[in-house]
Amino acid sequence: MEKLVQIGAGNIGRSFVGQIFSRAGFEVVFVDVSQEIVGALNERGSYTVEIKDREPRTILVESVRGVDGRDTRAVAKELATCRVAATAVGPAALPYIYPNLAAGLVRRREAGNGPLDVIICENMRNAAEAMYEGVAEHLPASFPVREMLGAVETSIGKMVPIMDEEIRERDPLLVYAEAYNTLICDAKGFLNPIPDVPELAPKQNMKAYVDRKLFVHNLGHALCAYFAHLEAPELIYTWEAVRHPTVGPATRAGMMESARALIRAYPDEFSEANQAEHVDDLLQRFENKALGDTTYRVGRDVRRKLGREDRVIGALRFNARWDTDAPFTTLCAAAGMRFRALDENGEMYENDRDFANHVYPEGAEYVLRAVAGLAPGDPLDRDVFAAVMAADAFVGERLAAGESILDITGDEFAQFGEE
Repeated sequence: MEKLVQIGAGNIGRSFVGQIFSRAGFEVVFVDVSQEIVGALNERGSYTVEIKDREPRTILVESVRGVDGRDTRAVAKELATCRVAATAVGPAALPYIYPNLAAGLVRRREAGNGPLDVIICENMRNAAEAMYEGVAEHLPASFPVREMLGAVETSIGKMVPIMDEEIRERDPLLVYAEAYNTLICDAKGFLNPIPDVPELAPKQNMKAYVDRKLFVHNLGHALCAYFAHLEAPELIYTWEAVRHPTVGPATRAGMMESARALIRAYPDEFSEANQAEHVDDLLQRFENKALGDTTYRVGRDVRRKLGREDRVIGALRFNARWDTDAPFTTLCAAAGMRFRALDENGEMYENDRDFANHVYPEGAEYVLRAVAGLAPGDPLDRDVFAAVMAADAFVGERLAAGESILDITGDEFAQFGEE
C-alpha cells in the first residue's frame, strides 16, 4: 500500500487531504504535536468526517495512524519511505516543520528512495520558494534540495466550519466539512509522477489559481462578513448574508471585480463565462445552511486580512494593476476596518479587539500605512490609498446618518471608483 505522510492533523489535514488519499487506497500517516490526536489515531486506526451539505453523509477514513511531530527521527523514517507528503499546518507554523522535512530528505537520499514531493496545503503565495529556502537552512550547503524536494503549491478551497468545543471533547478526531473535494495543485511542482488520486486537479499555471483563491474566494468571505456586519449586524451565518437583499448582490459584485482582473491577467485560463460560473458556485457554497459557517469566522483577524498581499488590499492592488475598477472591494476595505463581530460567547476575536482598541482609533490613514503597508511612493498603492480613504469617509457619513452603505448611486461610486 502506498503511503501519504500528512504533516498537520487539523481540519484540512483530516477532512480533506487525508480523506481523499485514504479513499484512493493510500495509508495515511498523520504527523502532529497533539498527543491527543496522535494517540486517538493510533488507537482507532480510523476517524469520521461528517459532510455538512444539502445531502449530508458520513465518511469513515481508514488506514490511518499518527506520529509525534516532535520525534524528528520517527518523522524522518516515515518521510524516507512514503510515496508523497503534504502539509496543512498554517503558514506561520511552516518553519517549525522544516527540520523534520530536511531530516527526511537526508534519510531518503541515503536509502536511495528518490525525491520527495510535498503538497503544500497552506493557501499562501510563493509557498514553494518559501519551502525550498526554509528546508535548505537545515541541510548541508551541498545538499541538492531542488533535486530531492518537489514543492507543490495548491489552492485550498474546501470550507471547514468551527465545531463546538463540546463536540471536539466528545470525539477529538471527528471533523465537519462541506462536500467540495477538489484539490487544485501545481502540475509542474511534482518531481515524481502525480499520485493517482481522483480529487487532485493538477494545473499548468498554478499562480492563476492561487490568485483566484485569494482574490475571489477569500475576498468573497471578507465582502460577505464586512458588509453584513455594517448593513445587518444581526446576521450570524454566511448563508443569511448571501440571501440578504443588499449584502448578497454586493458580495457578488465585489467578487466579479477581481474575476474581471483575473481574466485580463490570465486570459488562457479564465473567461467571463467560467469566472461567473465560479463566483456563482462559491456563493452557493457560502449559502450552504448545513455548513453553519458564520460571518464571525470568515471575517475575523482583520489585521491580517487587510494586509498588503491579502484578500482585500491585495485584491485592490491586483485590480489596479490590471486597470479594473473595484468600488465594492474598496468599500469592503473601509467596512473591514469597522468589523467588530462577536463569537458564540459574545467575545471579539483577540486580535480584532486589539485592532479596534489600539489601531483603528489612530485613523484610516494610519491603518492603510501601518497595517496594509501601502507605500506613498508606489503608484498602485497611491491610487488604492486614495480610493479607500474616500470610501472610508463615505462609509462614516452613511453610518452616522443611519443609512445603508450599499445603496449607492453612480455619482456616489465616482468618489472611490466607477460604476
